Amino acid sequence: MNQGRLQSVRKAQEVHRENIQKSLEHRLQVARAKGDEQLVRQLEAEMRYSS
Repeated sequence: MNQGRLQSVRKAQEVHRENIQKSLEHRLQVARAKGDEQLVRQLEAEMRYSS
């Protein structure tokens, strides 16, 4: 794989990971606002797993 392609793949992976993290953070905020403690715990566990 050439260097430019490798850099593009790495950047795409990084952006994908950042998007997942932002989505999890938003879902966690909504779950907290709704008072859904079970979902909060589940999302917090998912965030720890994905870190």
